[in-house]
Amino acid sequence: MIKIGFTGDFCPWRRVEDAYLSNNWKPLFETVQPFFAQNHLNILDLECPLTTGKNQIRKTGPHIKAHPDTVEILEYLNCKVVATANNHFKDYGAEGMQETFTALQKNNIEWLGSGNSFEEASKTYFWEQENTKFAFINVAENEWTTTYDEVAGCHPIDLVNVFNQIQEAKKIADFIIVIVHGGHEHYELPSPRMKKWYRFFVDAGASAVIGHHTHIISGYEVYKEAPIFYSLGNFCFDWEGLQNLPWNKGMMVRLQFEKNRPITFELAFFNHNNEKEGVYLMDDEAQKHSHEQVLLLNEIIDDDKKLNDAFDAYVKTWKPVMNTWIQPYQGKYLPSLYKKGLLPSIVSESKKLLYTNLIRCEAHRDILLNSINPTKK
Repeated sequence: MIKIGFTGDFCPWRRVEDAYLSNNWKPLFETVQPFFAQNHLNILDLECPLTTGKNQIRKTGPHIKAHPDTVEILEYLNCKVVATANNHFKDYGAEGMQETFTALQKNNIEWLGSGNSFEEASKTYFWEQENTKFAFINVAENEWTTTYDEVAGCHPIDLVNVFNQIQEAKKIADFIIVIVHGGHEHYELPSPRMKKWYRFFVDAGASAVIGHHTHIISGYEVYKEAPIFYSLGNFCFDWEGLQNLPWNKGMMVRLQFEKNRPITFELAFFNHNNEKEGVYLMDDEAQKHSHEQVLLLNEIIDDDKKLNDAFDAYVKTWKPVMNTWIQPYQGKYLPSLYKKGLLPSIVSESKKLLYTNLIRCEAHRDILLNSINPTKK
């Protein structure tokens, strides 16, 4: 039996980085290290570049990074491969990516999901153990880090490309695992669209799908004998102001492979970066409770109506925010006044109809994105 371990977002910065630089970091990972040690291969999502660079790319959202020497933590966790297709890996540009690649190479750690061009970023990673061949495909939702040309970046989700990639991998590999960085941050379920897409990967030939990005644990399902994990949550991601929340719980998955037999799996749950920095395996009672919570999510995922209703309710919580974002109001106070109903909408209903069509229609959206993207000259 071949065992492969997976976890979610790994960003060894802030208190974790401080502990590493003060040479007091191993106790932060001691309780989870045995889980990784038992596996033939482990793949973590490296959520940030390992760089000392200061040149940030133009983007929305925060820029994150960690010191290149923290790569030693990956070695300690028996991690010889990292997934790098995510929305932060290019936060410090091609230079930050290259510094990360150098740090990984020095420690004999391989990567997939990014590169100096689309051709490099989109390469399937092949690995063999006990005469069994595996193919790993790593993709991310399209944000500021993805590439489609000769520019350095991460491998974007494109259903046609991923389908063709899976088809090619089937000619070589016994098992194909698609690793996806996507979903709705802080939302504990996949959207109906995600369920449709991830199942499509299985229909195309994937043996399993592993998801992360949402920063919290989601549920899973087994579709046509293929396990689909919609989000493993964070693995190690210290964030100021976030403690004792769903952000601080994560899930490790061990997939177990035997030729001509269905994939089996084991789960382990942990807490990370609460009052004390680091990653700590939950005790038996907490493990049981966490798994019960996941099973409740699984029941919703299994029922399309429940999943649609849950997502509709989630979307309603975002409606005031989204409507504020599309208004021309700028600065600190005007958007807040609009959100409170103290300023009128500048966007008319007819304009909203136009926006809807520009975004919904694929042909219109292609032109819109290229027209308004400030990074395109």
